[in-house]
Amino acid sequence: MANTFGILFRVTTWGESHGAAIGAVVDGCPPRLPLTEADIQAQLDRRRPGQSDIVSPRTETDRVRILSGTFEGHTLGTPICLVIENKDYRSSDYSDMATKFRPSHADYTYQAKYGIRDWRGGGRTSARETVARVAAGAIARKVLRELYHVEIMSYVVRVHNIKASVTPETVTPDLIESNPIRCPDTAAALEMVRHIEQIRDQGDTVGGIIETAVRGVPPGWGEPVFDRLEADLAKAMLSLPATKGFEVGSGFSSVEMTGTQHNDPFCVKEGRVGTTTNWSGGIQGGISNGEPIVFRVAFKPVATVKIEQETVDVYGQPTHLKAKGRHDPCVLPRAVPIVEAMTALVLVDHAMRHRAQCG
Repeated sequence: MANTFGILFRVTTWGESHGAAIGAVVDGCPPRLPLTEADIQAQLDRRRPGQSDIVSPRTETDRVRILSGTFEGHTLGTPICLVIENKDYRSSDYSDMATKFRPSHADYTYQAKYGIRDWRGGGRTSARETVARVAAGAIARKVLRELYHVEIMSYVVRVHNIKASVTPETVTPDLIESNPIRCPDTAAALEMVRHIEQIRDQGDTVGGIIETAVRGVPPGWGEPVFDRLEADLAKAMLSLPATKGFEVGSGFSSVEMTGTQHNDPFCVKEGRVGTTTNWSGGIQGGISNGEPIVFRVAFKPVATVKIEQETVDVYGQPTHLKAKGRHDPCVLPRAVPIVEAMTALVLVDHAMRHRAQCG
């Protein structure tokens, strides 16, 4: 099972949803970087459950401990081991899942592949695993900020059929964090929250779209063939639970345009080469061009609903299942820091690869 991500900046995550702990080992972090548990905790607090009425009420403090790789508040250049203990899990809520497969979950496919699974909360396939990614991503963000002055911002632009009006160039962290859905369009955010609450009360779930804007990436990061920057971003995003789509820049809407409409004319901006438009989303030929990197990720409705559904059991017999437990009616608010974390992991790895190859 592949649990490691990255080439030079490598992250290995471990742990199950209802196990003793979740964690990550980060290898390849540069030495002498100022780093404390507080740097990581700030991002974990944005991801943790129980932070509002529209997310899972599971009560986890998600306190991180650094077990290795730092000394006197600085990185040593050695592997950094991060541990986050699981506290508030209720395995009994999942007892029916021991013999029944949840529709659209990984229960059946995991069982088919390995012949064994931890059914408590989904085990390794649970979104709980992403807490380790956020912890590792916090370190990557610090490297990008301290060494490269790169800023990453993700935010919700759609929930179900409610669309926000957002301009990536004007988004700020304060706008994103001003409401529980993390949508910088405050009017749309209120409508989104009300809609999620209504769907939740019906026992159902909804999905949506998260957009990401990355500022400060210099031209030259990425590769021209297999490890294109957008390809690695797509892999990172589609490795997240509940993701179903990825597009960069104009994305699928580009098919509605002609070449002359879609091309980004070059110009001089503040003494550097730039473009007058950014349909490319900051990436051309798999390599960053110095413009903001803009992409979107589609998240499906959460598979666990509190409405009885048809399914089969481990013996191949038809049955019914009404899920229990505490789940998000919409993953988007908590997925925002997860998307940012995976973005940071991709970018810091490509930054280090570019430096190693081109100096």
